Amino acid sequence: MMLATRFVLTNFSAANTCVYLGRSLLQPYHAPMNRSIFFSAGEPSGDQHSARLIDALRARDPQLRFRGFGGNEMEQAGCQIDFELTQLAVMGVVEVAPKIAEFYRVAQQAKQIFAQEPPQAVVLVDFPGFNWHIAKRAKACGIPVYYYLPPQLWAWAPWRLRKVRKYVDKVLCVLPFEYNWYRDRGIDAEYVGHPFFDAVAKQRLDRPTIERFDQLKADGKRLVAVLPGSRRGEVTNNWPLQLEAIRRLTKRHPDVRFQVACFRDRQCLWCREQLTAEDQSLPLDFFVGKTSEIVEAAESAIMVSGSVSLELMARSTPAVVLYRVGRILKALASVLVSTKSMTLPNLIAEKTLFPEFVSAGDPEPVIREVVAAADRMLSEPEYLADLQQQLQTLRSKYAAPGASERAAAELIELMGDHRETPIRRAA
Repeated sequence: MMLATRFVLTNFSAANTCVYLGRSLLQPYHAPMNRSIFFSAGEPSGDQHSARLIDALRARDPQLRFRGFGGNEMEQAGCQIDFELTQLAVMGVVEVAPKIAEFYRVAQQAKQIFAQEPPQAVVLVDFPGFNWHIAKRAKACGIPVYYYLPPQLWAWAPWRLRKVRKYVDKVLCVLPFEYNWYRDRGIDAEYVGHPFFDAVAKQRLDRPTIERFDQLKADGKRLVAVLPGSRRGEVTNNWPLQLEAIRRLTKRHPDVRFQVACFRDRQCLWCREQLTAEDQSLPLDFFVGKTSEIVEAAESAIMVSGSVSLELMARSTPAVVLYRVGRILKALASVLVSTKSMTLPNLIAEKTLFPEFVSAGDPEPVIREVVAAADRMLSEPEYLADLQQQLQTLRSKYAAPGASERAAAELIELMGDHRETPIRRAA
């Protein structure tokens, strides 16, 4: 997701205490040890990473139970989903504002769960605008809170470290520079690696899809991946720019075929609906759920900024990155953002491997820049090969799998120090 456009939800109030009925208000109460973990993951990618972590935790402790807010991946991993939080994955003032009441209701649902069936730990996964409020309610009930894929405060709003210090017991960092940043500021943190690399290492690519791509290449076609994003807002904002870039690149490179990797069926349908009558002849193929196969087969990509850039790094596929935001959000980002890049491989490498462009207002200037950057990858074999080699070097240094297992081991050890969950009650 784009680092420059994180937006913290309006702070809504939460009770400072939890209530345990039927006992004296003066007596401390400790709930029986509940071998369960509550997860809160609002992003589609967070849903996937949580599912892998749940699998790793269960392998270490089969008695553990899991519940929380997330999506289908977590549910398939055996987590009881109390609310499908991934359906509320939004960014920016315009998208967030209509959903504030719903976010508040879900946060209150978490408060009730923590009071009635306190878990042994709460694990937050990304999605900080909402997850701060889950952390606040958990700490009010004395439940330890651990942040996996923590807020990217090194990129924006570093003053929010006070929330980490107040509500989070330990941060499980997924990026090497992120770990150093948190530790340098006195935050208890552990570096476990990024779970995206686990996904790449364990991914079983769909053979029929790969064979289809191999046949296209055998027929003289060059493949370019197009990644419109995983959120509805990302797709609707960025796909029109990507489509216009495809139109222009097709005229320059008639041997190229563009493979569009959609996250959901309805997003794929929407992208198709944007095609005009003249676009029906474009060399476009649409897929759902085939991102890994497309990234593996493509020689380059045009992508919306997001953590999927790590998969492109792991598969040594160079990409041109864009992200479209409103004028107000871009102005806010210019003040709040403290990093020079919105693309994780660029930050890890400390240089620009993926050309990146932020669009606000008139899209034409960025469309021209995206086309020029993609055209260079398609027109200069030496340049493309050099990018691929640099990505391979970066992959060998930082893309080791095992993040989910390391995070699971750390959580099991941390929970060993919290055998009972104290329940605080209202004054």
